[in-house]
Amino acid sequence: MTESPALLVMIGLLLAAWTAMAGWFMLKASARTKGTDLTRRSLRRLSRMIEESPAVPLLVRADGRIEAPDRLAGWLGLDRMPEYLSELSGQADGGLDDAQLETLTAHVRRTQKSAAPFAMTLVPPDSRKALTLRGTLADPSVSPAGAALIWVFDFSDSEEELSRLREQAESAREDFGALVGLIEAAPMPMWFRGADMRLRLVNRAYVAAVGSDSPDTVVEEQIELVEQVDGVSAGQIAQQAGERRKAIERVVTATINGERRSLRVTDLPLIGDGVAGYAVDIEEMEEQAREFRAFREAQRSILDQLSIGVAQFDSNRRMTFANQPFHRVFSLPPGIVNDRTGFEQVLMVARENGRIPEVRDFPAWRKELAGWFLSDETHEENWPLPDSTHLRILAQPMPDGGLVLIAEDRTEQLALSATRDTLLRTRTATFDNLFEALAVFAPDGHLELWNRSFAGAWGLEEEALDGHPQAEDLLAAIAKKLADPKEVAAINHVIRAATLDRRKQRGAVKLADGRTLDFASVPLPDGNGLITVLDVTASRQAEEALRERNRALEEADAVTTRFLANMSYEFRTPLTSIGGFAELLTSGVADELGPQAQEYAEAIAQSVGKLTEQVENVLDLSQSEAGLMPLSKRPIPLLPFVTEIVRKRENAIVEGGLTLDLRSDPDKSVTADPQQLRRAIAHLLDNAIRATPRGGRIMVEIRQKKDGTRIAISDSGPGMTHHEIARALDGIRPTSDGRGIERRQGLGIPLARQLIESHGGTLELQSRRGAGTTATIVLP
Repeated sequence: MTESPALLVMIGLLLAAWTAMAGWFMLKASARTKGTDLTRRSLRRLSRMIEESPAVPLLVRADGRIEAPDRLAGWLGLDRMPEYLSELSGQADGGLDDAQLETLTAHVRRTQKSAAPFAMTLVPPDSRKALTLRGTLADPSVSPAGAALIWVFDFSDSEEELSRLREQAESAREDFGALVGLIEAAPMPMWFRGADMRLRLVNRAYVAAVGSDSPDTVVEEQIELVEQVDGVSAGQIAQQAGERRKAIERVVTATINGERRSLRVTDLPLIGDGVAGYAVDIEEMEEQAREFRAFREAQRSILDQLSIGVAQFDSNRRMTFANQPFHRVFSLPPGIVNDRTGFEQVLMVARENGRIPEVRDFPAWRKELAGWFLSDETHEENWPLPDSTHLRILAQPMPDGGLVLIAEDRTEQLALSATRDTLLRTRTATFDNLFEALAVFAPDGHLELWNRSFAGAWGLEEEALDGHPQAEDLLAAIAKKLADPKEVAAINHVIRAATLDRRKQRGAVKLADGRTLDFASVPLPDGNGLITVLDVTASRQAEEALRERNRALEEADAVTTRFLANMSYEFRTPLTSIGGFAELLTSGVADELGPQAQEYAEAIAQSVGKLTEQVENVLDLSQSEAGLMPLSKRPIPLLPFVTEIVRKRENAIVEGGLTLDLRSDPDKSVTADPQQLRRAIAHLLDNAIRATPRGGRIMVEIRQKKDGTRIAISDSGPGMTHHEIARALDGIRPTSDGRGIERRQGLGIPLARQLIESHGGTLELQSRRGAGTTATIVLP
């Protein structure tokens, strides 16, 4: 077969084209392979960057499925990431709690629907991670179905740092608040100045000190607490403190609440710019210092007036003060205090003047006395001097290392002690020769002193008192000598009254031998008790005889009273007859009488009335004393009852020019015999009318008290003394010879008292000369 050239050319061209095409495809495939490798390496690099980045992506699809690296699972405390968002809660090994998941789900749904971004922070319950979530709508190239892309950031370290900073800030805030509160509550004025030395902060004490309204006003007006001193203001002093970086303290005076007071002002530079200041009121300290100086001067002035020598030495053992008696006791020269003479030298001067005891080794003795400065106890010594003077030396170490030396001349006291011993022996001799038996008991109850008659008065042996027995032991021995041993308690009571109660007491006992002893106790000034015992057997026997005679007289008086009580009929009948005949004569029954006879008949009727009243009083008084007074009690309204009695004496009150006031509540009532109570009140009212001068006033008052009903009748008369009141209450009594009846101030008051007492009440008389008399009836 013959091949044509054209065909060969065509075949060649086709082969060339195919070869070129194949080469091109090979080059294209090689370039694509290189691009794939580059993309793969870029993806690995991006994936590694994502894994190393502080943020982890979380893709939440529209159906709730999630895509996230396992790194996020570790942050959430899970072993692996779940498939759906709802499975992040309820995991046993970690995840979110229900509230966190609900909040996250709400944010995701809102972002998927509205493409609104969100941000939230959460801390998984089982993880220590603090996570921040920032969510947006995912790009369609990432997820075309409207997924939410959430970037999760781990800011645990930042959160810890923020927590620490918050705690520090809160602590600093609390400390600053406490500091501000402390400054505000400080009782002293405090302030703060800025770099320009102007006031920026003051406390309430500063405001009160300068008399301003508020701290703001002080700062605004720059009111200074301390005025200028020598042309230098408080701000300039503070500026000097700030420049030196050293506190400046000074004592100045300032006016606080209208008073000039001393202040210790301190300006203290602070770290940074600013100067703080505070002022301490030292006025009281200054006043105390002045008072101390005045007290010391007054003390030394008083010590100069003492009769006891007093000297003071300082911690250097030098004399700082010595009063005049100390100079006199030791014969010291006048300028020894001004020269600040030492203690050892003072002893040397006293030795030269013969004012210390004779000692064998004076240097050793002086060194021993110098040890008083180093001791903590008070030292006391007795120094007999060569001239028979006896000194009592008292050395009192002081807290500051000094010494107070007290020298007392006891020569006269020793002489007095000897005199006292003589007096004691004289007292003992006097006690032993007294007629009465005496004993002195100490407050602790033991027998301290007695005379010779004391043991014999109680029938005791002298040996029973040896050893100064206690009161209990002595009373036990005395009880055996008593007719009734129980009466020993009365003796014990008298002893206790004198020694413990410090009061007088007396008593009497009978002994088994028939003797009667009268004893009394008297408290002594030294705290002891003096017991006196006297045998009163003879006087008691005479007293008993007098009592028997008195009982006989009382019986005779009772017989007389009963006799008078039974004579009511014999007394009243003749008087009634005489009164009746007198009324018949005056009425003209027998015949018409002449004027003279008519006057005599009327006088007889009046006299019979008065005599009848007196006889009634005497009989009632006699019956009352004998207990034979008949009573018919019934309830009585007091106000109308007393008003009736007053009305019957209206003429006497008007004629006497008197004023009578009656005061009572209308519901007051008592249970009594109307006739007898009326007589008692009438007698008292008549006495008040007679005793009250013209123009006087009588008061009748009825009151209800706890102890009963009181009817008080008061007048403005001349009044009575206590003796006259006693005589008025006595009424009648036998004469001194016993043969008749002596009448005292009438029968009205005694009869009224007897009538009131027969009702179970009492009559009280209160009177004072020139102030009137008050008679008070008290009824149960």
